[in-house]
Amino acid sequence: MKGPETGFNDRLSAAAEAKKALLAKFKPKPAAIDPLHDQRQALRDAEREAFRKARAAEKEAVRLAALEAEEAARRAALEAMESADEIKRRERKERKAAMKAEAKAKREAKLAARH
Repeated sequence: MKGPETGFNDRLSAAAEAKKALLAKFKPKPAAIDPLHDQRQALRDAEREAFRKARAAEKEAVRLAALEAEEAARRAALEAMESADEIKRRERKERKAAMKAEAKAKREAKLAARH
């Protein structure tokens, strides 16, 4: 079973064609220009701007939350101070009332002892 007889020149030309086909794979192919290239850049810019705005909104929300927490803490401290002052006032009033009652009782006891 012998195949068709090929000569030396036939083999050389077949090898040269195979080599050309192999090298053709590595040649740069003409690039297809993306028709949406400019639009893609605009889309990327819009995405970046949207991200920046969202990030700025997040930062502002965090800042406002911190301000509200600080204000709430200040109010709580003020209320605690006011309630402490109120307690002190009440205690002082009670002490004064007790001292006044004691002094009155002493005076009445002196008057009763005289008569």
